[in-house]
Amino acid sequence: MVDLMATTVLDKHARLNIRVRPEVKGRIERAAHISGKTLTDFAVSILSESADGVLERHEAAKLSSTDREIFLRVLDERTKPNQQLLKARKTHKRIIAK
Repeated sequence: MVDLMATTVLDKHARLNIRVRPEVKGRIERAAHISGKTLTDFAVSILSESADGVLERHEAAKLSSTDREIFLRVLDERTKPNQQLLKARKTHKRIIAK
């Protein structure tokens, strides 16, 4: 169980209180020690890296309004298959769809 509660402080830092099971805290303390970091520095660096990864994946998955309109327009277009697609279909039928 993890219980997160953030409290904003008026200075340049914010406080983050986290409750974890004793065995989880022990693993985190051990990893921090092995990394040569304080528990706080270790937790902040890991949480920050994880947050950055989540945010990057989220931003990469979002489409702009223009991208969305282009995508939907292409889906709606009735175009004939080109030579490469026709060749791929023949190959698929020959190899896969026997």
